[in-house]
Amino acid sequence: MRTKLKKFTEFANSMLPHETRYLLSVQQLQDPEKLQILRQIDHNCRQLDDYQTFDPAIDKRKYSHLKNWLSKQLAAIDVDEQFAWMSELERKIHWDNITPAEEKALLKSIRNYHHPIFNFIKFFELVREYRQFLLIRLRYADHQVVDAFLQKYQSEYERSQLINNQIHQATKDIIKHYSENATESIQWEKWLSDIFYDENLDGFNRYTALIRLVFIAFNYNKYTHIEQMFDLIDQGLAEGKYYSRRILTNYYNNRLLLHTRLQDAELAVYYGKLSIRVQNNDYILYVNNLCNVLLQAEQVEASWQILREALPKLTTTHNHHSRIGFISLYIKTLIKKEEYQKARSYGEINLRVYEKEILRYRWHRFFVSYLECLLYLGEYSKVLQTVRKYKLLEKEKKYKTRAHVLPTISWYNLLAQYQLGEFNLKGFLQRFEEYLPAEGYSPHALYTTLMAPLQKRFPHLDQLLTDISKE
Repeated sequence: MRTKLKKFTEFANSMLPHETRYLLSVQQLQDPEKLQILRQIDHNCRQLDDYQTFDPAIDKRKYSHLKNWLSKQLAAIDVDEQFAWMSELERKIHWDNITPAEEKALLKSIRNYHHPIFNFIKFFELVREYRQFLLIRLRYADHQVVDAFLQKYQSEYERSQLINNQIHQATKDIIKHYSENATESIQWEKWLSDIFYDENLDGFNRYTALIRLVFIAFNYNKYTHIEQMFDLIDQGLAEGKYYSRRILTNYYNNRLLLHTRLQDAELAVYYGKLSIRVQNNDYILYVNNLCNVLLQAEQVEASWQILREALPKLTTTHNHHSRIGFISLYIKTLIKKEEYQKARSYGEINLRVYEKEILRYRWHRFFVSYLECLLYLGEYSKVLQTVRKYKLLEKEKKYKTRAHVLPTISWYNLLAQYQLGEFNLKGFLQRFEEYLPAEGYSPHALYTTLMAPLQKRFPHLDQLLTDISKE
């Protein structure tokens, strides 16, 4: 009987809490068994550690009917589906092959339009294309309806376009600050907040502004207002606003990032698990973020299982930033599992294949994991050779200008030199302190963070830790 419900179970297990919350709010199911199934799906979405199997005694046709109803209800509010519909109609209008039924649906959407919708910019451009189509065919009545719409919303369209362009300008400063710490981004916070709270503006611009505000919050470690915004968007998603699976999983991923910064690992993991229930273009990125939290929480086996399941998807991603992040986490997880040779082999294979990409995108994250593996294996000369070959000390010196970046590679290089006898304990301590950040860190705290993981491999490092703690 389990086989009979296999497809439905797979479908139900892919559903997300905000989807079921919305469906429960709009359902008018008369069949108590169908309602029971929907509530069970909702329970399983929310209680990830308390899964309830579906009752095989219920007529399987009810499962099939319910699945179709759920899919249809969600498709009706999916803003990505709406965008795809608009794009297809625009293409057909341009090629003069739109059908009468499609025109009827489009005219109905124009007459029933209620501003603003999520994809307002795209809808306005579609209607503008349709106006040309009508006028050249002397269809005056329909043209009048379309032209009235365009005149009514012309100023709103221009405003949305202007805001969209300004958001792009803001994004340049925000991402440059985030990735290089080479500029400021706080000057955009109020303007973007005003955009987010503007209920007369299209949903696309409002959600785009929110994501930029998340980056600003990370840049300055200010999260209170972001929590409030997430609570607001949370309610909107539950009501069917802004809905698409792409947006919903992105929202869950951003909640993971927020709760990670707030040091709430339990909530971060919860949202992270939701973010990877759908395999979209950002799946590997979301896997990386979740597994990073799991490793920090010492949930090594959970991280390993997720990485293994995601490995086939890695071959299809074109995002090298996500790819290198995944490879680095894979090495790190193997190290945590004490499978050092496998970690070394995996690192070296990928370094040969993706050397250019690693050096361009996420070299620091990759080499921190790879060099740690070499230290565990006692390959100190290989550590020094790798650091010299790729000029990692010089690169890290420049990289240190970024916020929250520690000179881990410099310390690992230092430890390898110490292990090879290039200087004594006193020399190690002197050089170690040369790499300390200017403020905000104690030598003992930094040493514990960076070197303590190696204690199992190097028991004599206890003496180093003891001596540093006396400083």
